[in-house]
Amino acid sequence: MQVSEFRLHVLRGMYIFIAVGLGLVIWPEILLPADTQANAHTVVSSLLGALGLLCLLGLRYPLKMLPLLIFELVWKLIWVLAFALPMSLDTGLDAYAKDTLFACAIGIMLVPLVMPWGYVMNTFLKAKAEPWRRG
Repeated sequence: MQVSEFRLHVLRGMYIFIAVGLGLVIWPEILLPADTQANAHTVVSSLLGALGLLCLLGLRYPLKMLPLLIFELVWKLIWVLAFALPMSLDTGLDAYAKDTLFACAIGIMLVPLVMPWGYVMNTFLKAKAEPWRRG
């Protein structure tokens, strides 16, 4: 299945949006950490830093890097449904959760709009699986 040149440019725009956003927010924390203790925050920063760097590859290979956008959509949906929604219904969202929900909402709205769903279906769901063994 062919993906239009326009869609490829839109995908590249999404990759650069993610890379720049994470570059501005996450990479300063990675390069100049306020705390040198290992904790959940440093793990999240490392994962998001890696996501931002890998999104730069999406500029060159927008279709090959689609699993990154799928990951971006899925983790945000999981966080909103499993954590933000119950918290909102129980005690309400604190400042951190509100900020995170806003960031997640942007991804949840934009990623499905830019995703070439026909290509995703044909490539990742309908295509013949790679063999487990050679021979």
